[in-house]
Amino acid sequence: MGCCTGRCSLICLCALQLLSALERQIFDFLGFQWAPILGNFLHIIVVILGLFGTIQYRPRYIMVYTVWTALWVTWNVFIICFYLEVGGLSKDTDLMTFNISLHRSWWREHGPGCVRRVLPPSAHGMVDDYTYVSVTGCVVDFQYLEVIHSAVQILLSLVGFVYACYVISISMEEEDTCRNK
Repeated sequence: MGCCTGRCSLICLCALQLLSALERQIFDFLGFQWAPILGNFLHIIVVILGLFGTIQYRPRYIMVYTVWTALWVTWNVFIICFYLEVGGLSKDTDLMTFNISLHRSWWREHGPGCVRRVLPPSAHGMVDDYTYVSVTGCVVDFQYLEVIHSAVQILLSLVGFVYACYVISISMEEEDTCRNK
């Protein structure tokens, strides 16, 4: 029976992070959430860089990945606070779309069990406004689905941070050993 090294674990973890980030990117694109799309794109690039650094024994690339995971955790904590409306934040603002459009989370209307019904516009409403959509019967509210996505990202990032620090320390020890010979 083989033993999985820290390097092997980090490679698997980076692959999981890529899959998770790609899934999240797809749903953010469907909801026209431009701020998360940009964040996910940067995350995918840095995770690929970390994966490359792990495979090619390049500790500097892994260090970039390590710093990014700390930033990524911070971003996802902000997302959780945003959707749970902590500290004056409101999930009904256009913050995630950079105030460009009235789009919201894709999960708002398409969550598990949700029944979407378009209501006739009122005389006072705007034609492009999404208040005409009535959503009922959701098993899980959309904000909790967004919080779950962010929590998964935080968990993967924290574990990735620990493994990346371990791989960096092991590779630095190997470099010191090679220099002393």
